[in-house]
Amino acid sequence: MLHSIDPDQHGPLGEEMASAVSTCVHCGFCLAACPTYQELGQETASPRGRIVMMKEVLENNLSIDDAMPHIDPCLGCLACEPACPSGVPYRDLISPFRALVEPKRKRGWGDRFRRSLAQFTLPYPGRFRAAAMSGKLAKPFAFLVPSSLRVMLDLLPDSLPPKQTWAAVNPAVGTRRARVALLTGCAQSVLDPDINTATIDVLTRNGVEVVVPASQGCCGALSWHVGNQDAAQSFAKKNLDAFPDDVDAIVTNAAGCGSGMHEYHLIMKGTPDQDRAESFRHRVVDVSAFLIQLGDLVPIADQRTSNAQQSNDSQQSGSAATLKVAYHDACHLANAQGVRVQPRELLQMIPGVEVIEIAEGHLCCGSAGTYNIEQPEIATSLGQQKAANVIATGAQVVASGNIGCMTQLAIHLRQAGSSIEVKHTMQVLRDAYQSAR
Repeated sequence: MLHSIDPDQHGPLGEEMASAVSTCVHCGFCLAACPTYQELGQETASPRGRIVMMKEVLENNLSIDDAMPHIDPCLGCLACEPACPSGVPYRDLISPFRALVEPKRKRGWGDRFRRSLAQFTLPYPGRFRAAAMSGKLAKPFAFLVPSSLRVMLDLLPDSLPPKQTWAAVNPAVGTRRARVALLTGCAQSVLDPDINTATIDVLTRNGVEVVVPASQGCCGALSWHVGNQDAAQSFAKKNLDAFPDDVDAIVTNAAGCGSGMHEYHLIMKGTPDQDRAESFRHRVVDVSAFLIQLGDLVPIADQRTSNAQQSNDSQQSGSAATLKVAYHDACHLANAQGVRVQPRELLQMIPGVEVIEIAEGHLCCGSAGTYNIEQPEIATSLGQQKAANVIATGAQVVASGNIGCMTQLAIHLRQAGSSIEVKHTMQVLRDAYQSAR
């Protein structure tokens, strides 16, 4: 039996779908930008192809079962949007469509269990830490685990950093110039909590008071991007209640989280909190964009002169070797939030740092939330290509603004035998400030 949707039930998505279908002129500019089209080479694996299929499902001309094998591999990276000369709002389609059809789908038990396990653990730091530690113990017995679940074990780190906590209020150093609230993230606070510590350090030393709401939770993006609307709405509602109004901005340091919070108006559409979500999302800003907007940042002392004194050659040249930092554009930072220049400007303010571009930087690394669990083959291929392009830069450090990208880069750089360090932009800045001090 074909599982399809009554066209009268697609509600709010009808407006967005009509806009996208009428705006898309099938010019093909999105094809070169789309990672899955590059991987699969099929029209149905392209943004314009998926728009047509979503339309056909909503109009009852195509079954969900026939459409979703082509729509599922979409990364949601939104690389198609800046490439589109017509301005098709693809972001308004993919996640709402998944939320609409997911309750109608029939999945196998392995698929359901894997998705349920990810949804039950990743958005909750305590559960995720416990699951990661249990998974580490299970790794030697991975051959006994079904292949559908083995990929989850392969993605777990060999060790976890010590648990960190942050004060409810972190006062500004010197004169207070601004007051912000920080989203600490769920998986990030387990996999690399130092990112939050570095973010707070950089903000406070630049005169920004940082509030860390105790009752905050997952941003909801991990649920929203796989069609779990009920969970996404629950997380969004919790954060709408948790974050204070008396701050200049709600700061994020994970691209996926920032993008997810910018979509609260879609997540909460049709609920009593719709207007509040609309107001909330306009207050969300990535930390790199916030710092550039703040301006007049505390300068970082040039350490090259003191380093140069360690050798006669350096004394004569007056400079030391440059630290090469390759910058990786996280898709949900560059494409979803339009934050591209700001992280580069922050890195370039560090004396002695050379910022290097990565070839094919517009293509996704293959992380995309739980994508490397849902679509491991495509994710692995994209991760290997990204790691090879990073290695080709000759950089000592690769910086990014998203924990998912950092995890993906670290895995594939390590598998390629590379010693390139993977750091968050805020960690590079914090380290430079501390070295100068």
